[in-house]
Amino acid sequence: MSATLKEKVIFITGASRGIGRAIALRCAQDGAKIVLAAKTAEQHPTLEGTIHTVAREVEEAGGVALPLQVDVRQDEMVQAAMLKAAETFGGIDILINNASAIFIAPTTKTPMKRYDLINDVNARGTFLCSQTALPYLAKAKNPHILNLSPPLSMKVKWFKDYLAYTMSKYGMSMCTLGMAEELKAAGIAVNSLWPKTTIATAAVEVNFPKEVYQASRKPSIMADAAYEILTSDSRSTTGNFFIDEELLRSRGKSDFSTYALNPGMPLFPDVFVDG
Repeated sequence: MSATLKEKVIFITGASRGIGRAIALRCAQDGAKIVLAAKTAEQHPTLEGTIHTVAREVEEAGGVALPLQVDVRQDEMVQAAMLKAAETFGGIDILINNASAIFIAPTTKTPMKRYDLINDVNARGTFLCSQTALPYLAKAKNPHILNLSPPLSMKVKWFKDYLAYTMSKYGMSMCTLGMAEELKAAGIAVNSLWPKTTIATAAVEVNFPKEVYQASRKPSIMADAAYEILTSDSRSTTGNFFIDEELLRSRGKSDFSTYALNPGMPLFPDVFVDG
């Protein structure tokens, strides 16, 4: 186990807001070198955050930031960003596949353009970024890939109402399942992390009723859970589908009230989580 992420080079996709931003700021507290790879380089009309605003926050938190505009659907863009990161910081220790597109709709209401988008960003983007990072991770001490994706389940309830989205997120999780075993001999850990409850991000605010957003937890719970994974031994902590609260409980945390957006309000369970 690594007690700190100091000097670790962490490549985070979708890092301009939400969970990606929260993980970046948590890692920055240790003095990590963080590559903020996301599409948003200029202020969005309605969404907060850019790679540059998060870069300033990372520096203020004690980290070193490298903001890079990256669309994970573009092979050459991803390859160039990884090379730039390695040239700037001397390598890559950790890849966090956080970039994600959401579309909650049944088959009859899913345009193929939207199907292509969510599968290109989620499943293909995770595969591409992981594949591209492997030569760098192979040279690192305690290398990790962390996918923000759910536990795999064949329960029909997770497929019947939003099949395309489920396929795209399970595609990310299948990367965890397969790559963890494939890369075990190389000592590269591959794990998934998913929230027990909905998280108060722009994606939840836009795609779900406001009651769901208000009954969510802050992104910081995912950041704290990610930190626990990333500081674990890569050779013994791999192939897991972690749930944020369960992981933190196993590491001794018992009070989760500070994570609630509205403490005391019943929390809304996230999709793909049983029980």
